[in-house]
Amino acid sequence: MTLLETDARVLITGGTGSFGHTMVRRLLDRGVGEVRVLSRDEAKQDAMRHTINDERVRYQVGDIRDFETVLRATRNVDHIFHAAALKQVPACEFFPVEAIRTNVLGSANVVEAAERNAVRSVVLLSTDKAVQPVNAMGMTKAVMEKLAQAHARTHDSATTVSCVRYGNVMYSRGSVIPLFVEQIKAGRAPTVTDPDMTRFLMSLADSVRLVEHAFRHARAGDVFIHKASACTVGDLAMAVCQLFDVPEKLDVVGTRLGEKLHECLASAEEVARADDFGDFIRVPVDARGLQYSPCGAETAGTAGTSDLTSAHAPRLDVPRIRDLLLGLPEIRAELALREPVLVP
Repeated sequence: MTLLETDARVLITGGTGSFGHTMVRRLLDRGVGEVRVLSRDEAKQDAMRHTINDERVRYQVGDIRDFETVLRATRNVDHIFHAAALKQVPACEFFPVEAIRTNVLGSANVVEAAERNAVRSVVLLSTDKAVQPVNAMGMTKAVMEKLAQAHARTHDSATTVSCVRYGNVMYSRGSVIPLFVEQIKAGRAPTVTDPDMTRFLMSLADSVRLVEHAFRHARAGDVFIHKASACTVGDLAMAVCQLFDVPEKLDVVGTRLGEKLHECLASAEEVARADDFGDFIRVPVDARGLQYSPCGAETAGTAGTSDLTSAHAPRLDVPRIRDLLLGLPEIRAELALREPVLVP
């Protein structure tokens, strides 16, 4: 597969978010014929329409929870990037049924509509929280991944459904870095749940490259993972403080509902049977049927492998985090606003 098909029609669900903005621009630059944006928020669509002034972008207000809406949005579409989701861990903890309706049933609508309309490929965006999940958001994303795998097992289909799984995307909407920046601008110390908590870090560009890699190489039911570096949340906050030249003082508020101390991008079982692509790994679907052989006969051994966790991933120290943050256009823009204006 290639992203250079000039006549391709691409649908992005939840396309007004951080990923959607970046992917829409990238697809337009690649010369695709049409990009459809399906989301619930007409205000964000209107803002995006003014920001990205291109007649190849088509906007549709609608909710992935409604199958007929998704069926219409996927008609005559070649490829789908499914980013629509409820992503906030505390919100999903308080309203788990809503997370199920969007992340599970909504995703099922996308897969079923794609199948009915003979869409060629669907890439579902998942999260490290889907591995050994402890919160409702992660649990619903884990079931979403199962939808892709079940589709691979039960359909002899022209529609290829795969997943990507990644950690925290820096400066994405609702992430911790813009929160730290806003708190510092307001004269407050950054709030940290646990300074020793570790998280995988990815740039938005890295997340897009992962999705594109899956798009080009996916087989039905595959899960693709980026080998991300990690850092402690305390070091991340310290790096932001240093960039904005404020005292390195943290406001430790305690772990939130549903939070892990460390995240996991892949279990040892997945790592043991994964294909290595350098920066990425591919976990293929276990395609055995219900009449599989006796337990253990076809199971990959895990000797010498371990979970791919943020506790054991390559660790970024404060200077390296600072350098990484300086690569973000949003951080550079905020720092430029803080520079004094010299009046001649």
